[in-house]
Amino acid sequence: MIKEEILQDNKTVEQIVDDMNLFDDDLMSMVFDGNIEATGLLLRIILKRNDITIISVVGQRELQSPIADGRNVRLDILAKDNIGKHYNIEVQKKPEGAHTRRARFNSSMMDSRMLKEGQEFSELRDSYMVFITQTDIFCHGLPIYTINRHFEEIDDVFDDGSHIVYVNGSYKGDDAVGKLMHDFGCKNSKDIYYPELAKGLKHFKEEEGGRKAMCEAVEKYAEKKVAMKVKEERNLMTQIVAALVADKDDDTIIKELSCTLEQIIPLRTVMGK
Repeated sequence: MIKEEILQDNKTVEQIVDDMNLFDDDLMSMVFDGNIEATGLLLRIILKRNDITIISVVGQRELQSPIADGRNVRLDILAKDNIGKHYNIEVQKKPEGAHTRRARFNSSMMDSRMLKEGQEFSELRDSYMVFITQTDIFCHGLPIYTINRHFEEIDDVFDDGSHIVYVNGSYKGDDAVGKLMHDFGCKNSKDIYYPELAKGLKHFKEEEGGRKAMCEAVEKYAEKKVAMKVKEERNLMTQIVAALVADKDDDTIIKELSCTLEQIIPLRTVMGK
């Protein structure tokens, strides 16, 4: 994500855009949105396949939960190829953002939208959940970690069509993956190996129209973060008040709500608790 500490002035926004690379999901989503050429390149390199023909790419696609209070998910990139396979590509700077169970969740959200009423389960196409992480979160020094289901009792693959791939963004090998990860870390288009990526980075960081759109995206993100923070703080205050009404002690409240004593004391004082 873009840095949390965003100040709403043009200079700071410009500096943030200058510092961005393709590990920033906002920039990455804009570069790849509708960019069939760049998306195809990325997937062919990561999956080591030359037969992938991408036909659609959407950035920042939100998938709604089927239940009223369920969690929605916003995908950095959702792509589809010519035989109906779906690809979700996510970039993450922080390891916690690429949790293994998030991969499971994203995969399930993709799968649940592939079949229409009346279709057989055998018609479900393959799905690929691809995480590109800035660091080697599994710490084995590999460029790519591929996860597929298998039978534990026999040496055979359980071919359900679900695939999860983690790409080590710190990998610096002199091969296609190493060059791709080098490009993801670049702030300037002139330093990039692959022209398919350089073109998009140049547009959104160095050309007037694209850079303006990127700056506006940063500003909108900042406004959204402020609104979310205010909402979270209000929710926490409501929970603290409820805990105080229930006569819970400070240690219990801190443990249950992951709050601080400084957040509790003013409310306790106002309530006379």
